[in-house]
Amino acid sequence: MTRSLKPFADDAASIGIGGLTVENGTDSIVIYGQIDLTRDRTGLDQARALGRLLDEIVKVLENDTNLPERLAPPEEPDEGANPFT
Repeated sequence: MTRSLKPFADDAASIGIGGLTVENGTDSIVIYGQIDLTRDRTGLDQARALGRLLDEIVKVLENDTNLPERLAPPEEPDEGANPFT
């Protein structure tokens, strides 16, 4: 992990760990991709980076005194008239 990410702090930050991409958000953090944690120094470094990030996410969630049971689903966008019909 070359940069740090402050979990839930913004809707713009993104980092990479191996083949994973981690996108920050104020309501959620999205992790996608694939990573091979190999049995070598590179694998160890990547595993540590992933572990640190997950620990930071858990810490933020545990310290949130107003943490809801579940977020409300996002509102559906209004359907506008189709200009092509």
